Amino acid sequence: MQTALASREATRFAHLQPIAPDAIATRAVAALIDEACLTPKPALVDRRGSGAHRDLSLDIMLRSAKALHPTFVAIARASADLEPSQTLREQLARIGREGEIAMMRATAGSNAHRGAIWIVGLLCAGAAMHAPDDSAAICASAARIARFKDRYAPASAQTSHGARVSARYRVAGARGEACDGFPHALEIGLPALDAARRRNLDENDARLEALVAIMASLDDTCLLHRGGMTALRVAQHGARRVLDAGGVASASGKTALHELDRELLALDASPGGAADLLAATLFLDSLRRLH
Repeated sequence: MQTALASREATRFAHLQPIAPDAIATRAVAALIDEACLTPKPALVDRRGSGAHRDLSLDIMLRSAKALHPTFVAIARASADLEPSQTLREQLARIGREGEIAMMRATAGSNAHRGAIWIVGLLCAGAAMHAPDDSAAICASAARIARFKDRYAPASAQTSHGARVSARYRVAGARGEACDGFPHALEIGLPALDAARRRNLDENDARLEALVAIMASLDDTCLLHRGGMTALRVAQHGARRVLDAGGVASASGKTALHELDRELLALDASPGGAADLLAATLFLDSLRRLH
């Protein structure tokens, strides 16, 4: 009797602990792969082709994701049993920059996952600090890390496409999203995923539904960089049309999704920020499903 009770207590206690760094990294990579393979995504790389990206392909995206496994392991290992701090922020930034080099090497110079290294990398750090099913705590700790300034950031970080677009259009961008606690993953992506599953949508459509929900709300700096405010409005309004038509699983919703794809391709604009936040959503979802 005591042995059975001890076993149950050990199992319950295990659920309260962060999972190992390698397991965190494996799920982070899987989330990037799942996002890349999800089809059909509007103007994004998927199984159909490269979308609006001339320098990317599904093969490149997969190679990039797999190359980031050591980066995510290092981030999770560095963060385990720690609290967010200036020192940790700068250590993770250094690991992230090394991850960018590994990504560029794997893709022969294509920027497949720079945004995801920041977003998913911070969530890997949060996941190393909390139980895998505590998505809110993971996001909160990741946000606390993001709010510290990286005193050793290269000057180029201030002139990146994302930084320039955020300043020009006065939108949060990837940094603001992180500092705010990843609301588009935690408060939009995950609830949309759950709602779609409750409606018995298959997993592919449930994930597309989450992507479209994120697109409908996000001030996506990738869209703003590629196509300005026109591209952002087309994406947000088009995503809302999909949802208003009954979602991606309905006949009308599929038509609206196809139209959105056509409109964004005509603008040569891609919702890359939404794709990164879908990957974050899938990562958090994979962690909580361990419970």
